[in-house]
Amino acid sequence: MRLRNGLLAAGLAATISSLPAAAAAPDVTSWAEVEKAASGQTVYLNAWGGSENINAYLEWVGAEMLKRHGVTLVHVKLDDTANAVAKVVAEKTAGKDTGGSVDLIWINGENFVSMKKQGLLLSPGWAGSLPNWRYADTENQPTILTDFTEPVEGLESPWGGAKMVFFYDSARTDAQTLPDSAGELLAWAKKNPGRFSYPAPPDFIGSSFLKQVLSEVIADPEKLAQPVNEASFERDTEPLFAFLDELHPVAWRSGKAFVQNYPDMKQKLADGELDIVFAFNPAEASAGIRAGELPDTVRSFTFSGGTLGNTHFVAIPYNANAREGALLTANFLLSPEAQLRKQDPAYWGDPTVLSMDKLGEADRKAFRSLDLGIATLAPDELGPVIAEPHASWMERIETEWRRRYASGN
Repeated sequence: MRLRNGLLAAGLAATISSLPAAAAAPDVTSWAEVEKAASGQTVYLNAWGGSENINAYLEWVGAEMLKRHGVTLVHVKLDDTANAVAKVVAEKTAGKDTGGSVDLIWINGENFVSMKKQGLLLSPGWAGSLPNWRYADTENQPTILTDFTEPVEGLESPWGGAKMVFFYDSARTDAQTLPDSAGELLAWAKKNPGRFSYPAPPDFIGSSFLKQVLSEVIADPEKLAQPVNEASFERDTEPLFAFLDELHPVAWRSGKAFVQNYPDMKQKLADGELDIVFAFNPAEASAGIRAGELPDTVRSFTFSGGTLGNTHFVAIPYNANAREGALLTANFLLSPEAQLRKQDPAYWGDPTVLSMDKLGEADRKAFRSLDLGIATLAPDELGPVIAEPHASWMERIETEWRRRYASGN
C-alpha cells in the first residue's frame, strides 16, 4: 500500500528522521520506503499469551505479514505486560539505545503512562502517520485519544475496544433477578451466597472489577480522572473496601480464595459453580459457546448506569530494533481486513476501533454482516462507558487490596 496523503507521508518522515542519533533510521519519505526497509526484519511482539483464540489471531497476523511484507512476526507471550516494560527499562539503563529486544508491545494504560513518562516510547507521535489511521473512530471513541486519562499523542496505535460485560446461564438464573449496579450485585450475592467471585489483583480482570465498583461508589467520581491524592486516598476508597468487606463473606469460598482469572471463571460458570461472571470483551460468551466451553443458554448483560470501557493499543519502544517492521505491523492491525477478522467471534470477537462512516461500502457491508453470536449484546445494548481511572489508581488499590485480603482474611 502506498501512502497517498502527502501530509501523512511528511508526518511519518518527520517521525523517523527526528529520532535521536542513537536510534537513527533511514530517511523515509514514503510508505513504500518503510515497506522496503522492513522487508526481512523480525518483529518481536510482546503480548499477553493467555488466550488460545488471541494467540491464533496473532499467528494469522504473522502469516499475513510474512506473505505481504517479508516481515517475520514473533509473538513473545507474556503473563504480565510489565515484564516487557522491564526489559526496555533495563536496556535503557544499560545504554542500549539501539537494537532493543522489544519491537512492539500490546500495552495497557498503566504501562503506557509509565513508559511515556520515562521516555521509553518511539516519538514523536507516529500513530497518526499510519496509512490506516484515517479509518480510526476518534470522533465516537474518545478513548482512542486518551489512555487511562493520559493523552496518547500518537505514541501508541489503537487496535481494539473493550467493555466490561457480565454473563449468566439463563437455564439456571432468571434474567429478572439480575443486578443492574454494583450495589445490586452485592445484594444479589447476599441472596445467592457462594455464586460470585472475581480474580485476585493484580489479575487485569480482577483489578478492573475493583475499578468498576470504585467508580460507582466513590463520593466524587471526578477524582478518578486525576492522580491519586495520598492525603485523601483512604477516605476516597473507604466505600470500595466497605463493599468488599460485605461481599467476601458471601462470595465463592467465603472470600478465603479467589478464582484465578477469566478462563477459570468461565469454567466455573459452565460447571454450575458460579452463576454470574464477567469479562472485558462483549463477545467472550459467544466465543465460549462456539468453542463448546459454555452452554448455549449463556447470555450477557451490563449495568444501565455504565460499565468500564477502554481502547487497547500497541506501542513501539524507543530503541526497537525493527522499527519499520513494527510500523507495518501496527498499520496492518488497524486495517479494515484485520479489524474485521478481529471482531468476528469465530476468531476473537474484539470490538473494532474503526469508524463505519470512514470505510468503503464493501467494508461497511462486511462489518454489518458479521454474526456477533447468540450471547453478544448489540452495540446499543452495551450501555454507557465508564472511563478508566487515572493509571495511578490501579496500582494503589491493588496494593491496598493485597494488604487487606492477600492472606485470605
